[in-house]
Amino acid sequence: MMTQVGEATLTAWVQAIVAARLHGWAREEPAEPAVVAEQLGLLLAQVLRAPAAALQPLELVQRPVVEDGRTAITSAEALGIHPALAQLLAERGATVTGSDANGGEAFDRLAAAGLGVVLGHAAANVPPEATLVVSTAIKETNPELAIARQRGQEVLHRSQALALAAQGRDFVAVAGAHGKTTTSGMLAEALTEAGQEPSFAIGGVVRALGTGAHLGAGRAFVAEADESDRSFLNYTPRIALVTNVEPDHLDNYGTPEAFEAAFVDFARRLVPGGLLVACADDPGAARLAASAVTEGLRVTTFGTAEPAFLGASHEAHTRLEITSRGAGSTAAALIRTTPDGAQEQVSLALRVPGDHVALDAAGAWTAGIELGVAGQAMADALGAFGGTGRRFEDRGEARGVRVVDDYAHHPTEIEALLTTARGVAAARDGRLLVLFQPHLFSRTAAFAPRFGTALAKADVVVVADVYPAREVQEDFPGVNGGTIVAEVPGGGARFVPDRVEAAHAIAALARPGDLLLTVGAGDVTALGEVVLADLAASPAPDGEAQGSR
Repeated sequence: MMTQVGEATLTAWVQAIVAARLHGWAREEPAEPAVVAEQLGLLLAQVLRAPAAALQPLELVQRPVVEDGRTAITSAEALGIHPALAQLLAERGATVTGSDANGGEAFDRLAAAGLGVVLGHAAANVPPEATLVVSTAIKETNPELAIARQRGQEVLHRSQALALAAQGRDFVAVAGAHGKTTTSGMLAEALTEAGQEPSFAIGGVVRALGTGAHLGAGRAFVAEADESDRSFLNYTPRIALVTNVEPDHLDNYGTPEAFEAAFVDFARRLVPGGLLVACADDPGAARLAASAVTEGLRVTTFGTAEPAFLGASHEAHTRLEITSRGAGSTAAALIRTTPDGAQEQVSLALRVPGDHVALDAAGAWTAGIELGVAGQAMADALGAFGGTGRRFEDRGEARGVRVVDDYAHHPTEIEALLTTARGVAAARDGRLLVLFQPHLFSRTAAFAPRFGTALAKADVVVVADVYPAREVQEDFPGVNGGTIVAEVPGGGARFVPDRVEAAHAIAALARPGDLLLTVGAGDVTALGEVVLADLAASPAPDGEAQGSR
């Protein structure tokens, strides 16, 4: 949804850019006058209100995010990074207002923090002196964007605004089709625990920190980098941490090759001397690392395999070795090896379960080392991580049934989630039940067989209809939640289109000892309360004891 940061004068902008570029930014060489002229042309294109899709990357526009009398308008969208951005702008001194069509937890958090958020979009929500910050999902017909265009107000994409908020910091951009929120949240919390006082903008609430955004006094700025709309190409990070390059968002990219190519471009946007941290376990990320080494970029990899060095600029490999798994914990060793054979080994004890979470921790640890934290100290700080919102988040227990909510919405994410959840259910001597809400018709159509295979890891599966987000049913005739149910082996999965009725249906199937998951990126997150209410209102059948199968 949206943001606004009132305008500085064009003269002030030009003077600042000329002075800074002729004399050099921090850690950069001064630019030639011809280069400065070219960059000013890019700035002028933005000042003249080019369409959002045509805006150039903003690393060239080094200007204050907040000045006296400026106003920031942002959406309170429950998904994505907008709530974090709103908080960051407010912490930098901006007057922040915003709107959201439906409200939700993020909306409530912003309201509680004193930000001026309102329900519903209307032109009256946009002060005439403000700069509007929008996401890709915002259509030109939106009344708030339309009035800003009509008035000639500044309009920024949220990634551009975040890039401005991060200027002057050691920017760590965490990218990948999945794992971004956990990895970035883990890194932000660990750096905080290690005394680094980082800034961060995370797409979910870091539980231990109580927020998804903070402007810290330290050098590091950790943020998710959204690949879905290519907006991660607006960043110039010091560290690009890539969890995976598994094709997704093919409605935007068209082909897996185009998706991978965007990540190559992302790595090329590292500041001079910056570092790519890539997961060698993922074939796409491994190819990205190889490409970066070919181009002479600094690269460090992490994964479960032994190191296989790719070239001169491949500086190190961090190997994850799981030593024990528990229902609520994971222990591992992290072994960092350099091409000359030198090794550093530390112990890692996580308070959250899952091999995939431990792999995310290996990436976060590697980034922490680059930021100057000692190896064991960084591992100890990671051990304090308590998870992020909507990532295996407990919603409560009723009639002996534990209810957990998770944001997983890609087949790989669901497979990893259910593998972990299976161990938790077994420790309870119960079954694994899943209420799944698919996200996007295009993703449902593209990955239906893989969704079916992943969901087969559960004992009971109920699938609601698709959460459309930015898409419409008319463009995908015949694609619905039943498309996935038909791909679940065994024929035991059920399609219940209405999401609330789906919650009632799975609650009726639950027994004491079971682990019940609500899964998906849409509004399925609200259904845990429905399930718990049903369970609480329905006593266990006579003779049924907790733990019975």
